[in-house]
This record gives sequence, structure tokens and C-alpha cells, in this order.
Amino acid sequence: MNAKIGIVMSDFNADITHLMARIAEEHAQFLGAKIIKTIRVPGAFDMPLAIKTLLDRKDIDGVVTLGAVIEGDTDHDNIVATNAARKMADLSVQYGKPVTLGVTGPKISHAAAVDRIEEYAKRSVESCMKMLRRLG
Repeated sequence: MNAKIGIVMSDFNADITHLMARIAEEHAQFLGAKIIKTIRVPGAFDMPLAIKTLLDRKDIDGVVTLGAVIEGDTDHDNIVATNAARKMADLSVQYGKPVTLGVTGPKISHAAAVDRIEEYAKRSVESCMKMLRRLG
């Protein structure tokens, strides 16, 4: 399958997300997908607009998201992750294209997010590819 995908990655927690992006890019290539465009956004809450921008493109079949929402002293991480995930799902349904959830959190420690870098990066790409095959 010659899937053409976009990536939206958060710069917040860059020590995690930039490594996730590198792994996701390598895994996409391994699976035969072509990354058409990567958009970096400030944080996970900012992802929906960038996702919509990619979904509007005719040369994008699906979007992979990469981010880490680390637990803090308030409920902010829950608000950010819940709203970002809800909008990602809404956009996927609206456009009829997969948008995968490669965002760790909420309620995750920095150490746990680091431990899941490879897992979430690869899983987000694999989910996009599987959905494209199954919907195609």
C-alpha cells in the first residue's frame, strides 16, 4: 500500500516527542508509507487545527499524531488530553480519514512517557496503516 500520511507532533515535551517523530518516520518508511508533510505545533491542545489542515489536502490519506501530556499538580493534563483526543476523533469521522492517537497521557509521569516513546510512535503509524487498508 502506498499510503500518504501526515504527521502532527507537539513541541511540548520535545525530549520525548522529537524522538517519537524520528521513530514514527522510520517505521512509516518500513511499512511502505510516504510522509507527505509534518507539522510541529506548540502542544497537544494545538493539534486539531494542524490535523484539519492536513486532512484538507488531497495528497494526505491519514494523519499520525505524536505528543506527550505529562501529569502535573493540577487537572490541566486531563483537560488538554481529553479535549485534544475528542477533537481528533471528530476530525477523523468528519473527513473520513484516519487520525491516530499517538499522544501519551493524561496521568502519565515523564519517566513513563519516556518508556513508551517507541511503543506510541510505532503504534500510531501502524494504526493509521491498518485503518487505511481496512477502509480502502
